[in-house]
Amino acid sequence: MKRPVLIDLEEASDITPATAPIILDDAPQGAAMQKVAALAARRSSPLGKWFWSLLISIIGFMVSLAAWNFVTGLIASNPFLGMAFSALLIIFCCVLLAIALRELSAFSRLRRIDRVQVEAAKAHAGADLPMARKVVDHLTQLYAGRPDTTWGRQQLAERAPEIMDADGLLDLAERSLLEPLDARAVAEVQAAARQVAVVTAVVPLALADVFTALTSNLRMIRRIAEIYGGRSGTLGSLRLVRTVLTHLVATGAVAVGDDLIHSVAGGGLLSKVSRRFGEGVVNGALTARVGIAAIEVCRPLPFQALKRPSVTGTVQRALTGLFGSA
Repeated sequence: MKRPVLIDLEEASDITPATAPIILDDAPQGAAMQKVAALAARRSSPLGKWFWSLLISIIGFMVSLAAWNFVTGLIASNPFLGMAFSALLIIFCCVLLAIALRELSAFSRLRRIDRVQVEAAKAHAGADLPMARKVVDHLTQLYAGRPDTTWGRQQLAERAPEIMDADGLLDLAERSLLEPLDARAVAEVQAAARQVAVVTAVVPLALADVFTALTSNLRMIRRIAEIYGGRSGTLGSLRLVRTVLTHLVATGAVAVGDDLIHSVAGGGLLSKVSRRFGEGVVNGALTARVGIAAIEVCRPLPFQALKRPSVTGTVQRALTGLFGSA
């Protein structure tokens, strides 16, 4: 029987199990947010679009034909019940029409903010004062009637005629109108990041973290759009989610690396204590990234006079004290 072989090291290593760096392959990767981003940013094939369009058309035609035959048959057999059902059907169609008009109005508001963003970018790039004044007028109209912007609109109306510089005028509009809205939007991002982190860390059910991440991000993006004046309907919210997450996937901002793990408060330490806690922190950080991107998409003006919210600061304020001290 052979005895074990002992090999003496020439120099003692300073690395111990306690001081060893985190192995990224075993570190939390934010699996829930990775799945949500992949689902939202996945491109649908033209064949799939044709399939769903034809299926919805066929089902709609069959339901309409069945309803028509049912109503005409009911009127023939019992005119009173037939007229009552016809009235209910007409009311239902009116509700569907109102929903469709609301969705169209939501898309119109989103396009309105898109136009303001394009005009503001042109005014900044070309130092165009007339274009900047046009942007200010559009912002004033966009936020007219909102009590939370009353003070900002008054300040803007008093000081705007005195400014003869495009950048200065847009900076004044940004500070007067968007600074309080930015605070509310960041608070929504912090709340969503906190919720996703808690559910991922505490709830052990399969797919619960994915469902929570999906619903929390959808609700967060919708509320951010409402804060900045682009109140979106159901289809508008889906469009916003797809736009934001497609941008994040394209730029690689949903990938997890050393910078994210070390920037998140306690992320590396929590992953050593409990992998679920580490996943919760990383999913919360990725939710914050989505929220910051949603702010940039929904905000009428780019960040110039005000500082862009950082993911690190947002996550630290959202998760400090949640899993222990940061």
